[in-house]
Amino acid sequence: MQKPLAIFLLPALLAACSSAPPVTATSSVAGPAQSAMSSQASTGAKPVMSELNKLASDPGKRSVYFPYDNFTVDAKYEQILNAHASYLTHDPASRITLEGSADERGSREFNLALGQKRAEAVRKSLNLRGVPDKQMEAISYGKERPKAACHDESCWQENRRTDIVYPASR
Repeated sequence: MQKPLAIFLLPALLAACSSAPPVTATSSVAGPAQSAMSSQASTGAKPVMSELNKLASDPGKRSVYFPYDNFTVDAKYEQILNAHASYLTHDPASRITLEGSADERGSREFNLALGQKRAEAVRKSLNLRGVPDKQMEAISYGKERPKAACHDESCWQENRRTDIVYPASR
């Protein structure tokens, strides 16, 4: 009875002693941002702070928008998320708040929950790009902080979002 058990445990023990570096889930996702930053560092180019300045100067690069009643991050935001992730992974002292919002339709409770799901979806996208959870806080404002105040689809589109907020950018 002990001999068959040893047959199964021996390969596991040998694998645990392997000297190969572990493969992480974030290495393939964060790769492009990391390689861009490592080439930037090797060429002596401007520091990563210039990336944040570019992001901060354009409010459109600090928000991720969502379709009606949805909290899936669209692929069109990949470049923006990569840039934020690149900055955050190279400045571990930086912190961000991900502020989820919803349009005015729906109950207060529903919109708070939807805003939280949107903020968490952006947090997860950044997390997969190598940003540790300790650098991010995801909160929801529901429909309490509209960007646009009219009562039609053009305004509702502006209000279905997650804003990426750096402490000094508010």
